[in-house]
Amino acid sequence: MKIVDRGGGTPIVVIPGAQGRWEWMKPAIDVLAQRCRVITFSLADEPSADARFDPQRGFWCYVDQVRDALDAAGVDRAAICGVSYGGLIAAVFAARYPDRASSLVLVSALPPSWTPDRRVQFFLRAPRLLAPLFVISSLRLYSEIAAASEGLGSAVSAALRHAWRVVVHMLSPWRMARRVQLLSSVDLPEEVAGVALPTLVVTGEPTLDRVVPVRATREYTVLWPKARVEMIANTGHLGLITRPEAFASIVVPFAERAVWDDSRRRRLG
Repeated sequence: MKIVDRGGGTPIVVIPGAQGRWEWMKPAIDVLAQRCRVITFSLADEPSADARFDPQRGFWCYVDQVRDALDAAGVDRAAICGVSYGGLIAAVFAARYPDRASSLVLVSALPPSWTPDRRVQFFLRAPRLLAPLFVISSLRLYSEIAAASEGLGSAVSAALRHAWRVVVHMLSPWRMARRVQLLSSVDLPEEVAGVALPTLVVTGEPTLDRVVPVRATREYTVLWPKARVEMIANTGHLGLITRPEAFASIVVPFAERAVWDDSRRRRLG
């Protein structure tokens, strides 16, 4: 499989959302690589991933892909960071492979209790046919891009850069729909119930995230009351893209601290 492996220091694996392409997260990957070792990839059923995907195993292929990425990078343990849909992959991986995860970071993540709302169900009916409408509806994300920018010119420039990444690394509406449908075959609350790792939940502002409600992502703190919660101001679902420096300043120290604490516990027996 193809992975991106950049930087040095504490390793962090970053798992993309339902659109499946790591390139959409490139601003965050670039900044993280200046402060730590970042490993990422496109989801297994993306042709560019060059990874194994068995439709019969479905969602579990994404979970195993995290393990395969660690093996390919020669890394025993890493902070596992999941973005949006990738948060579910990260949480299940941490539950299934606790010896390979030093900590867990969930960024604007879907909660285990999530089910498709009416908007998602509408697009699931005919993902290819409705793709143009889906693209148009994505214009609602401009408000959070504008909130993270200094002035109209900066906002338009940032929106165009993101749009360019989306066009060059085009998503597949059909694969996105399948990824959502695969969740119905997994008992996610049961799967993640046993996670006992240091966990960081990162969200944007409640009024700006129009993809995954902040209250939904914070359901993880009910499952794991000791989880730490951080909010990136002036942004919503795209915080790691619109404010990558702020994102890295939260995630990297947390991951480093988790590794230090774990090493200390091991030394003390």
